[in-house]
Amino acid sequence: MTSPRTLAAARRRTRAAFDLARYLVKNRVVIRLEVHEAARHLSRYLDLLSEEERIVLCRRNVPIAEIRLLQSARTNPRPVGLAKGRFEVPPEFFEPLPDDQLDAFEGKGS
Repeated sequence: MTSPRTLAAARRRTRAAFDLARYLVKNRVVIRLEVHEAARHLSRYLDLLSEEERIVLCRRNVPIAEIRLLQSARTNPRPVGLAKGRFEVPPEFFEPLPDDQLDAFEGKGS
């Protein structure tokens, strides 16, 4: 006869596997790795990774972290003055703050 503890553990494993499958389908994940496998061969898997894919790191088939590619850095310089003429800084901006606001910034206010 199977003990209640064994049945509960089996239900947790089944639920974890189901949650993992649902996560993989929803996020179109192709690569799923156990943590110890990722530690050994992470660079190999990163080379296989494409922009829409993700690596899901699992511990005992339970997802714990996700690795995805970052968007590539901008190669052309950003133009200067994109917001020129859209707003104007009023002269009051450069005046000192009142003492009560300065105290609030320094944590002295109540």
